[in-house]
Amino acid sequence: MSRVLDQRILLLVISFSASLQSTKVLSEWKKCGDPECEKAMSRVQATTDYLGPDCRYLNFKTGEEIIVYSKLSRENENLWTGSKGKDFGYFPRDAVKVEEVLIGEEVEVLTKETDFLCLHEDKYTFE
Repeated sequence: MSRVLDQRILLLVISFSASLQSTKVLSEWKKCGDPECEKAMSRVQATTDYLGPDCRYLNFKTGEEIIVYSKLSRENENLWTGSKGKDFGYFPRDAVKVEEVLIGEEVEVLTKETDFLCLHEDKYTFE
């Protein structure tokens, strides 16, 4: 009985840790094509398959096209944000190549709590 209880506690701790990671702020700053980050910045093509660690990340296969809307800056410049069809999320910039630049100048703005939204079973989770 004690062993079953230990296993359940371990599963609870692992589940809680994964939940905290999926609400972690990835950067305080981001670069966008406009102050509201609504303008597409570029069109990129995936150079490798990518499967993100949680629901905030965009999964894709080599050759797929992605529209970039923002790039995290300062403490985490490796992650960009974009969409592929209806899917939207973060991905590493080194997993894509730029096909077309759609803006002339980038604007740096503070991130918002909603930038790190993760949808779990129809519930929104924030840090």
